[in-house]
Amino acid sequence: MARTSTVRGRHDRLRWLRARWAPLTTGACRDRGMSTAEYAVGTIAACAFAALLFKVVTSPDVQQMITTLINRALTVAG
Repeated sequence: MARTSTVRGRHDRLRWLRARWAPLTTGACRDRGMSTAEYAVGTIAACAFAALLFKVVTSPDVQQMITTLINRALTVAG
């Protein structure tokens, strides 16, 4: 009798696993990740944004604003 309940438990677990796995491997849910080309485009976009941000932050006007902001904060803090 114990063996029968163990086998039934395995079948229940397998049925649950198949039910959870099926939507991931079939139908519209199958394309859920990025492909290599999408990773490449995303990486290029991130690098371009980083370069633009670097240019903005290292410009003299922005550096002056940041320096002024830090000096004010330190003066107010004490």
